[in-house]
Amino acid sequence: MAGLSDRPARSHAQTYWRDPITIAQLDPDGDPAQRESEFVHFADCLPALCWMARGDGYIFWYNARWYDYTGTRPDQMEGWGWQIAHDPDHLPDVMAEWTAAIDAGEPFEMTFPLRGADGVFRPFLTRVVPVRGPSGTIMRWFGINTEVGAQFAAEQALRNSEAKFAVLTDAMPQMVWSTLPDGFHDYYNAQWYAYTGVPEGSTDGEGWNGMFHPEDQERAWARWRQSLETGEPYEIEYRLRHRSGEYRWVLGRALPVRDRDGMINRWIGTCTDIHETKLAAEHNELLNRELSHRIKNIFAVISGLISITGRQAAELRPVMAELLGRIAALGRAHEFARPHSPHSAPAFGQSHLHGLLSELLNPYRSGEGDRVVISGDDVAIDDRGATPIALVIHELATNSAKYGSLSTPEGRLAITVARSGDMLTIDWRESGGPAVTGPPIRTGFGTHLAELSVGRQLGGAITRDWQPEGLHVTITLAVTSIYRSAEVPVDA
Repeated sequence: MAGLSDRPARSHAQTYWRDPITIAQLDPDGDPAQRESEFVHFADCLPALCWMARGDGYIFWYNARWYDYTGTRPDQMEGWGWQIAHDPDHLPDVMAEWTAAIDAGEPFEMTFPLRGADGVFRPFLTRVVPVRGPSGTIMRWFGINTEVGAQFAAEQALRNSEAKFAVLTDAMPQMVWSTLPDGFHDYYNAQWYAYTGVPEGSTDGEGWNGMFHPEDQERAWARWRQSLETGEPYEIEYRLRHRSGEYRWVLGRALPVRDRDGMINRWIGTCTDIHETKLAAEHNELLNRELSHRIKNIFAVISGLISITGRQAAELRPVMAELLGRIAALGRAHEFARPHSPHSAPAFGQSHLHGLLSELLNPYRSGEGDRVVISGDDVAIDDRGATPIALVIHELATNSAKYGSLSTPEGRLAITVARSGDMLTIDWRESGGPAVTGPPIRTGFGTHLAELSVGRQLGGAITRDWQPEGLHVTITLAVTSIYRSAEVPVDA
């Protein structure tokens, strides 16, 4: 849109400030020549396209940047010649807006494409303001065109990204939400509103907590505040109000989104309905506890039958105590390795090897000092591995209490567990007991039972070394033989 006089412009610099009336109005005390030079230099240095028009909209001057960009000449642009730099498809709208601004005498702003010297149309943001004389009459219009192609591209990319995000999250079969770094909830997908039935926007900010069961609200708030303060992932189970009015169990999770400097700029979270799974787990827990109770009753019945039989059959009395001890060891192994919930977990620890060893050897510990020390690596163990390990440890402990280090107050027992790759070694070392002169002349059933448990059931090997200071037993086996998972975590 385009030159300071009614005469054809010779150059954009030469045509500026030809009207002395304008100079007097804008700078009555200044030197016109000096002002002209300063303005031309300033305008030509601007990275935007600048122009000036008379009060009737006749453009008479452009800065150098305009001609550089459009590749036009001053004689082409003066007056209304600027139209050749516009996209014909948008020109009618530009003319309508510009003439309306001239008629109203109001500032004008619009975005439209301008053709560059290379023939490519690029979007420009145009702003025009009027300059009035003492009487209020518009003497000049000053305009500036700023290229906004990069901004348009960024905004379009953002819109595309947001559209893809909305399509993706709305198509997910779970509730998705996001928050600002301070935890302010500003987005929920369609599944959230479909599940909860609340009006859109009603749970923004902190409104989400009112959707939780009253008994879970403070707990959820505390956990969320902890994540906001530490940047730790958020995970919690709570009861969320369904659109039916029922409170259903939901698993809530959220992860922080960080920038290149590690600063959190957003949290992305999900809510997954686990109500049916939760109820099924509670039902299974009830069944497990009932089944475990019945199994323990069976062990008790068997022990009772053995005791009765031993009292009636004198020839069985020598082995009765050993048999009862083995049954008791099986009972403890069962209670240790069976599936547990947080409510039924045994007091002696999680289902790991150290916990099982500690439980089995607890009767042999001394109140004046720990004569039984368990150290080394710890690995998970399940019911498949707990039973044979329990039998082996029970037999070793029983023999030690009869003949080895556990038979005297000064005796000590050190058990060291070491993992190397997929293999596990359990080192049993006695000391401080009666002097050992060598291996026994005869081996009993307990020894054979231990070898069967390790060799056949676990696929491992057991070796015994009767050293003078005490028995040394080494058990080697595969980690997977005592835990079904192929990847077993190691707790050093």
